[in-house]
This record gives sequence, structure tokens and C-alpha cells, in this order.
Amino acid sequence: MFIREFVPSDLARVYQIEVESFSTPYELAILQQLYEIGAGFLVAVEDGEIVGYIIFWVKEEGLGHIIALAVDKKFRRQHIATRLLMMAISIFNNIDIHRISLEVKSHNEIAVSFYQKFGFEIDRKVPNYYEDGSDAYVMLFNTNKISN
Repeated sequence: MFIREFVPSDLARVYQIEVESFSTPYELAILQQLYEIGAGFLVAVEDGEIVGYIIFWVKEEGLGHIIALAVDKKFRRQHIATRLLMMAISIFNNIDIHRISLEVKSHNEIAVSFYQKFGFEIDRKVPNYYEDGSDAYVMLFNTNKISN
């Protein structure tokens, strides 16, 4: 498995994983627009097939933001999400972004636990954040906490 930058021909497969992974997925046009406006966009590739992706950007000076992270159901539990997240954190560090935020459904215990494992902490709960009415946790991470 290797990680590379997203290219436009990856869009259909990324969207397929997005729809499979989230009850309120981003629309295809939104994913394309994120790429076009310069969001960080990486894909994980196994045997020539895209099996996961991460989208991120600089939200404001000094604050990075994870927009989306997903892995094809058949490839979960193989540390692909870990590698994608660590690559994004590394990129943020390289451009002197040391605080990272994200939103996750508050009832998604697996995702919350995953992010907590890396040092993300729940900052606050936002009621009715998602289109389906689900609440979100805003989680924060300080990259300076990484020990080498």
C-alpha cells in the first residue's frame, strides 16, 4: 500500500468510498471543488485500487482541519486510516501548522476512539451539526504533542 496525491481521475472511486462510509456523504461536486480550491487530498492505493483517502486544509492561520478520512470497508483494520492521518499531520507540521481540528459524529464511538488514540481531544459538542440531525464532537490536536 502506498499513499499519493489525488488526481481528478480518482474522483469516482473516492466518491464511492465516501458514499459507502458516511450516512451524510459529501456530494461529488463538493469533493471536486475541494480539490480545485487546493485542499490537501491524498489517496491510499493497494494493488492499483484506491482504498482510502484523506482531505484536509488550513482552516485559519495556525489551524489545520481534517475534512474527511475514509477507508473502503474491505480494507479497514489494516492501518490505512492511520497512515493517511499521520501523513496529513506530517504535512501540517512541515508547513508549521501545529493545531488540527475535525468534526466527527458524537455517536461514532469507533471514529472518536480512533482519533483519541492519536491524541485528539473532544473540545465541544455541536448539536444538530449534520444534515441528518446528528450531533458532532469538535476534536482538537496539537502536533507538538508528538514524541519522536
